Amino acid sequence: MSINSFGHLFRVTTWGESHGPALGATVDGCPPGVKIDAADLQHWLDQRKPGQNKYTTQRREADEVEILSGVYEGYSTGTPIQLMIRNTDQRSKDYSEIAEKFRPGHADITYWQKYGIRDPRGGGRSSARETAARVAAGGIARAALGVLAPDLQITGYMVQMGPHGIDRAGFDWNQIDQNPFWTPDPKAAEDWAVYLDGLRKSGSSVGAVIEVTARNVPAGLGAPIYAKLDTDLAAAMMSINAVKGVEIGEGMGAASLTGEDNADEISMGPDGPEYSSNHAGGILGGISTGQEVVVRFAVKPTSSILTTRKTITKSGEDAEIITKGRHDPCVGIRAVPVGEAMMACVILDHILLNRGQIGEELPGKIG
Repeated sequence: MSINSFGHLFRVTTWGESHGPALGATVDGCPPGVKIDAADLQHWLDQRKPGQNKYTTQRREADEVEILSGVYEGYSTGTPIQLMIRNTDQRSKDYSEIAEKFRPGHADITYWQKYGIRDPRGGGRSSARETAARVAAGGIARAALGVLAPDLQITGYMVQMGPHGIDRAGFDWNQIDQNPFWTPDPKAAEDWAVYLDGLRKSGSSVGAVIEVTARNVPAGLGAPIYAKLDTDLAAAMMSINAVKGVEIGEGMGAASLTGEDNADEISMGPDGPEYSSNHAGGILGGISTGQEVVVRFAVKPTSSILTTRKTITKSGEDAEIITKGRHDPCVGIRAVPVGEAMMACVILDHILLNRGQIGEELPGKIG
């Protein structure tokens, strides 16, 4: 299997399977001299790890990250940083009954069609467990951003669960880490708890929409054509397991607006250009404007449910399947820190690309 890496100058390669002995990431391109501590990385992994409440899979993984290379006396050396997370709570026997069957909605059938072999234990490489390595790599990116762009803040949150969206009028940044759904709307959190509890008990699942906002992003990041900031952000978010759609700023909603409504009018403020709105999501022509960069992605319902579904076997026979094991009733919950990690990796990558071409100071100052 090729192409397990993403990024240009800040490059991340993930490895490992859901039920193997370990998984991890090789992070190349981190500048030297960045303070990196396993405890700091662990903070982000703890937000993603399973089994924290009844609304996520009950698989119990400590997700403890080990730094094997690239860090000396607490600082990055500029060489590849190797991160490893050991798997400790595999239950491979839960998947023995489906080894010969393909799970509808899962990558089982396409892996088989492409490679002629698949690891049925938890999905193997296609499992969302792979995202633990991304979150660890995102912790490295955040540490570097703390040096290169210290005012930058990246925050992810859930804005929709199934058909139920948040009330934007009640948006409260301080509420995001106060509920199990990472939502800025406390009323939505209460309603979603009842809704998801019913789905969980019935053995079903539901999708979600996650929004990730980066504040205090420098203007000028990105390139006009093949390295657009929004292109790389869309690819990064789309690569997350179960993601089926990505929007930047107004996204699909821009199609229903007029030119007058969609244009973000510009005026000169005391600290530079100011915009009347942010339909563009902080990116114009592939280059950041200095506004908040806003990305949303839609996560499909978890395919592993207890409802009997029709499928086929590897030999082509019709069959029925029930997927047992421990699964997230809404995988979007644990996708929030993954989206944050991907945002951090992409923005750091573009800061490094920009420094390589333009230098540390952006030339196009206004005013």
